[in-house]
Amino acid sequence: MQIISLYFAVTKPKIIILLLITAVGGLFLASQGFPNLIITLSVLIGGALTAGGANSINNFWDRDIDQKMDRTKSKRHVATGKVNPIGALIFGIALNIIGFVILWRYANLISGILAISATLFYVFIYTIGLKRYTSQNIVIGGAAGAIPPVIGWSAVTGDFIHLAPLALFALIFLWTPPHFWALSLLLKDDYEKAGVPMLPVVSGVHHTKIQIFIYTLVLLVFGIISWIFVEQLGPIYGITTLFLNLGFIVFAWKLLKNKNISLALPTYLFSLAYLAGIFLAISLESLII
Repeated sequence: MQIISLYFAVTKPKIIILLLITAVGGLFLASQGFPNLIITLSVLIGGALTAGGANSINNFWDRDIDQKMDRTKSKRHVATGKVNPIGALIFGIALNIIGFVILWRYANLISGILAISATLFYVFIYTIGLKRYTSQNIVIGGAAGAIPPVIGWSAVTGDFIHLAPLALFALIFLWTPPHFWALSLLLKDDYEKAGVPMLPVVSGVHHTKIQIFIYTLVLLVFGIISWIFVEQLGPIYGITTLFLNLGFIVFAWKLLKNKNISLALPTYLFSLAYLAGIFLAISLESLII
């Protein structure tokens, strides 16, 4: 049982929960009501497996960084040696293969391809290609985490070339930098110690705060525009995104004006509630309107 628990932890299950909430939002939006149960289960299971597999591969590749960071050196099981690195790599690849087959068999091929594409982007573009070399790593790399609602939509429709799923993708893509930079403020010393060029390390704390605030303003504008132009996004989405975006702006403004980073954690936690709230509103609206 212990080995199962260790490998389960390598998949970073807490991260997967938010990804699945956004995938379900795409499912409900495409269905305009309760989605097909089989398709829903395939997205939840297949999506969880591919995301967990990507995280496992990330644990394999980043084990040297994890060993240097106080936050991870005793908690990441590949870094501590409790999970064999090659075992984590094989486990991650296997989870992706199984997740792809489930999506292909019980939803459609395009949703499976999108899930694998998210893993490939996360591993090769973000983890290997960007994370260690540029402070804009999370800006570009955030595209991987923006794919789940597109997977949900495509699992229902068999297509993703539509304004609605692209808007959901863009929402998460724009949300990722202020969300992650709030966390990186708390981990600045850790990232500096590990040699990872996160924005606070490269450009400083104040500049990072400014960027977080700017992105919250962009999110507000995007929320209004998407409400106006995406037919499937109705008043519940509009009102929710308006209030949550205003709340995000308030948190970011207080963080900016504060001389220290004591408000970084509340801002980070609000960003999690922000994204979950918007996608739950999307799901609710698809049921009642």
